Amino acid sequence: MTEKTIPLLPCRTELMQSVIDFYTALGFETTFHQKSPYPYAVVERGPVELQFLGMKEYDPAQSYSGCYITTEDVDGLYETFRAGLKAAYGRAPSRGLPRIGPLKDMSYGMRQFLMTDPSGNSIRVGQPVSEDRSHRPAPRETFARALHMADLFVDSKEDLPGAAKIIDRVLGLADERPTPVQHLRLLVLRADIAQRLGDTAAGELLERAAGIELTEQERDAVRDGLARLAELRG
Repeated sequence: MTEKTIPLLPCRTELMQSVIDFYTALGFETTFHQKSPYPYAVVERGPVELQFLGMKEYDPAQSYSGCYITTEDVDGLYETFRAGLKAAYGRAPSRGLPRIGPLKDMSYGMRQFLMTDPSGNSIRVGQPVSEDRSHRPAPRETFARALHMADLFVDSKEDLPGAAKIIDRVLGLADERPTPVQHLRLLVLRADIAQRLGDTAAGELLERAAGIELTEQERDAVRDGLARLAELRG
């Protein structure tokens, strides 16, 4: 006997079609769509199946629901999903609802990105890059620790103001300076947060990040950050 888990995710009633359209852009097929006696939909992409239940009073902005999808090619899936969203929306949305976040290596052995659909459901897509899935201890060095904690606040807790405070504090230090790689990663993450919060400082942060001089070795070490910088500036 083969068992299968299928996430059942909430969806504000009037957003059901928008949710279906979002997943269609990602390459999902709608295999069931019921409008009465209550809205219900099923989308599938290969072995991945997601089901959605319409709820009249559901507030997407207050959503805590979601699921995790694992893959053997997270880089390829990220590019596929971004391309699908660009075709559907004219861009790959990075703020508001829906949105798709950056691809990055996390401190718990996963390389992942986070999407949020029009009804506020968080869909994490990741690939194991280590056999150890436990959280790594926070580094002791000031800027490495700040990056570690800010990444967790953004991608695990989805606490954007908390992550912004962490980054602002270390960028404001007068007696310590980050390495160029750390500096770029901090500025790009802070700009990403600023855009999602509707903060006009995002543009200035991106320009500062773009002005950091890097060696070829440093550019290779921060390739994900440079890719996100290009996405946010585009």
